[in-house]
Amino acid sequence: MTPFLRKILGMNWVLVFVMYGLLIFGVFMIESAARHLGVSSDVLNRYGSPGEYYAAMQKRWILFGSVAYFATAFVDYRWIRWLGLPFYLVSLVLMAMAMHQDDSVHRLNIGGLTFQPAQLGISSGILLIAWLIQDLPKLHPWLGAPIMKVGLIGVLSAVPFLMVMKMGDMGSALVWIPVSIVALLIGGVPYRYLSFMTLIGAGMIVLLYFIVLPLVSERGPQRIETWLRMMQGQEVDITNEGYAPHNISMAVGKAGWKGVGWKATAEQGSLHAKAFIPKDTAHNDYIFAVIAEELGFRGSLLLLSTFAMLMIQSLFIAFYSRDLCGRLLVCLVVALFFAHVFESIGMCVLLMPITGIPLPLVSYSGTFVVICMMLLGLVQSVWIHRHVVIDTPSKPALD
Repeated sequence: MTPFLRKILGMNWVLVFVMYGLLIFGVFMIESAARHLGVSSDVLNRYGSPGEYYAAMQKRWILFGSVAYFATAFVDYRWIRWLGLPFYLVSLVLMAMAMHQDDSVHRLNIGGLTFQPAQLGISSGILLIAWLIQDLPKLHPWLGAPIMKVGLIGVLSAVPFLMVMKMGDMGSALVWIPVSIVALLIGGVPYRYLSFMTLIGAGMIVLLYFIVLPLVSERGPQRIETWLRMMQGQEVDITNEGYAPHNISMAVGKAGWKGVGWKATAEQGSLHAKAFIPKDTAHNDYIFAVIAEELGFRGSLLLLSTFAMLMIQSLFIAFYSRDLCGRLLVCLVVALFFAHVFESIGMCVLLMPITGIPLPLVSYSGTFVVICMMLLGLVQSVWIHRHVVIDTPSKPALD
């Protein structure tokens, strides 16, 4: 049996099937969620409807993502980790360029490819943190001290975090918080350090909210204030700042067990068909509201169970990793997915303020689908290469 065939047969096929199940489900829901978007007449003549056009575009991104997934899975992650530093530096440059773009969501267009560099920043940061936490102590034992790990993770996380917050993309910035916490936990930082940092962080919440947040984000304080008022049952202007959280939570809350049905019309009681769910972002940021309204509680429960299966299976892979770098890679990818799922679904049920963040593998998000599949390819690589023996220098024999 050839090594390549051995890798194919040795893949974690549960992870593959669950990932593609979410991708296929996302294509169907994008077709419904994007049906109210405005497109050109040529697109309508070719595809029939805006929803079918965006579903077809998502299929193309999935094809690109499939190439990235299998290429990443079959290459040993110990070689891929060396790309962490150049990718991280490039992502910082791209984010700096995006900050000066006249675009509301700070996208870049390079060679006809439009993408948000914030997503590239966090994926490269995961790769870089996993590499440095394992290999820096090999240079000198002092570099493996807990305070060095805290400083390293803090700096690598804080720089892109502040840059993304300055762009106004609070959702993508908040993802760095659980990723950093998991990096500290898996990286071996003692609990006394974590407890001390938790107390310091709790004491700085007021300072961060009233002084730092208004400086780095214009819409962040308003969204949090609106969310807090709605959570307390206070009156908000549902025609202005409270429009999105009110209507998406109404769409989720009224769906019942079965929902109104896929591609339901206004006559069937669909708030999405009546354009109450913001139609420009229904196919990415608010896609869970469309899923919950059309498929009801049972569809939402199935989606959450599938995401849980994906993340639990990934943690199972982390348990069998051959080294610290592999464990960190998998656990940080799980933290990334958990943060996106929690934020994206949480804002639709008023557990979180509106942050504008896509649902992994399900939302229409262009290059983010490719990045998610590439990260899952890294997880698969950890599983495939778990039995590869790591060469370590042998100790000299004693006379």
